[in-house]
Amino acid sequence: MLKFVKGNLENIDDVQIYPMISLLIFFFFFVGLFYWVITAKKEHITEVSNIPLEDDTNNQNDQIL
Repeated sequence: MLKFVKGNLENIDDVQIYPMISLLIFFFFFVGLFYWVITAKKEHITEVSNIPLEDDTNNQNDQIL
């Protein structure tokens, strides 16, 4: 299977650029995510972290029906 994929990839011009593009997308995504986590407000993090603990009676009635 790997020989089949490798053989096809060797025929593509400038195929060596795709791993670099993937690495850059991966890197910038996680740098952006890290920046968002560092700059997020404490109130927002607390509010979002308490969502699973809230008692939502409307949601429970919809699940019964």
